[in-house]
Amino acid sequence: MTDLTHLDPTGAARMVDVSEKAATAREAVASGRISMSRAAALAIRDGAVAKGDVLATARIAGIMAAKRTSDLIPLCHPLPITRAAIDLTIDDAGVTATATVATDGKTGVEMEALTAVSVALLTIHDMAKAIDKAMVIDGIRVLAKRGGKSGDWTRP
Repeated sequence: MTDLTHLDPTGAARMVDVSEKAATAREAVASGRISMSRAAALAIRDGAVAKGDVLATARIAGIMAAKRTSDLIPLCHPLPITRAAIDLTIDDAGVTATATVATDGKTGVEMEALTAVSVALLTIHDMAKAIDKAMVIDGIRVLAKRGGKSGDWTRP
């Protein structure tokens, strides 16, 4: 069990000790999608959702989520986020969210990027559920990460 970084030798959960690691520039990109009816997608695109500007609200929610990830995910280190950007691309069948998060820190920002995407998509669902109750959120994944001990990685 000692090979797992979030477990101590007895198997108890622990926060990984990063005190000896050097702070480096790190970045992660994550993506996900919410699929919906054409009517819901058009209402979002046209600004016709009763709750307001869905995409602007989702973008802000995603950025806020990136900054609060350590409050939501147990054992996740709080990080000084230097950049959090949410790109929302709408088409006739849904919205794709892509988050880019960066820090100069001792651990990566993959969890922050994943959290940003997740909350942005959940916000879209919340704001448009009156139009389409059957929306589906899926495909949330890390696309790339840069920096840190393990180096750069891009999803094949």
